[in-house]
Amino acid sequence: MLDSKLLRSNLQDVADRLASRGYTLDVARIDALEAKRKEVQTLTEKLQAERNAISKSIGQAKARGEDIAPLMASVETMGGDLANGKVELDEIQTELDSILLSLPNLPHESVPVGADEDDNDEIRRWGTPKAFDFEIKDHVALGEQYGWLDFETAAKLSGARFALLRGPIARLHRALAQFMINLHTGEHGYEEAYTPYLVQAPALQGTGQLPKFEEELFKISREGEADFYLIPTAEVTLTNIVAGEIVEHKALPIKFVAHTPCFRSEAGASGRDTRGMIRQHQFDKGEM
Repeated sequence: MLDSKLLRSNLQDVADRLASRGYTLDVARIDALEAKRKEVQTLTEKLQAERNAISKSIGQAKARGEDIAPLMASVETMGGDLANGKVELDEIQTELDSILLSLPNLPHESVPVGADEDDNDEIRRWGTPKAFDFEIKDHVALGEQYGWLDFETAAKLSGARFALLRGPIARLHRALAQFMINLHTGEHGYEEAYTPYLVQAPALQGTGQLPKFEEELFKISREGEADFYLIPTAEVTLTNIVAGEIVEHKALPIKFVAHTPCFRSEAGASGRDTRGMIRQHQFDKGEM
């Protein structure tokens, strides 16, 4: 979520930077909401000050034996107006937060502007692509050769976009996860974490999946309780370990690594390259 102060102080600059990545920011709507927020907030604060002054004078009038009924009526009326003002402020802030939550990150000034990858700048190359003197097979052909990568059985169990790993490939899958966890904890200073696979909405808002990418998530609705979401990546749980906390500078950097399954609905993946173990509903990942 972008800093709301940044939008208030540099709204047009934010709009221009977002436009460079093809996103149109509704500047007029944000301006209108901010103007209304300031207006309602100013009126509410003025009304609160007047109510406080009248409340203070009630005791003084009562001590003098004066009729305090008109003052009590004014305080009651102002209380209703203040409640209405709070509701209006909450509605305005909710809409502003909804806009902020949907905004993509601002591109760095060094990022080239372009329509697709053809407009990227090649900075450097390392190594030379290897040439082979035999037919190159993809992972699907190699995996299915001995039945160790089985999409047909996975589809029987769960439908499309699942894979069943067997034998040496299942063992390789397990070994790679262990290798990565051991590497990062043993050589790079990461702390291993085992995290929940189910989270509530605030955790996904904290890492930007909600509300923009809700259709990409698997959701479990629960009557009378907060909905659960299956994590699309351990980034969600690892990042939210410090959600809502102020971390002391001396405690940084905090480095976590976790191996978890990841669940993605891939709702928008139709027509893309989905052959093999690409854009699966379930896969494992070592996340740092």
